[in-house]
Amino acid sequence: MVSRLNPYINFDGNARHAMEFYEGVLGGTLTLHTFGELGGPDSHADKIMHGMLETDGGFTLMAADTPPGMEHNPGNNIAVSLSGDDADELRGYWDKLSDGGNVAVPLEKQMWGDEFGMCVDQFGTTWMVNIGQPQA
Repeated sequence: MVSRLNPYINFDGNARHAMEFYEGVLGGTLTLHTFGELGGPDSHADKIMHGMLETDGGFTLMAADTPPGMEHNPGNNIAVSLSGDDADELRGYWDKLSDGGNVAVPLEKQMWGDEFGMCVDQFGTTWMVNIGQPQA
């Protein structure tokens, strides 16, 4: 898998509805995972922890409901997501993006098996880096 750059939008409890709408607009394949499926808090069991819409035209849009403990601020609800399986390349991006910024989630192995980190760079842009396992 090559590295990719795509938007990641946070919603205030209506990520499923929004992503189904975008699927209707853009077409493609929609994958949704709830907090409950991925071992998240019971209070958000039916909310979307991760959603991804991939279109035949090459668009990728990701989204989630804002997790418990985080404030939802429209206007600040979009992050840039870098993902793939080239660990060296993605760690290099992470190192540069987090340098001089604030790390919200350290880049480390997560409950879904990938390495993931989230930071706000020195310019106030939120970045998420996910390093998946190389495909055999």
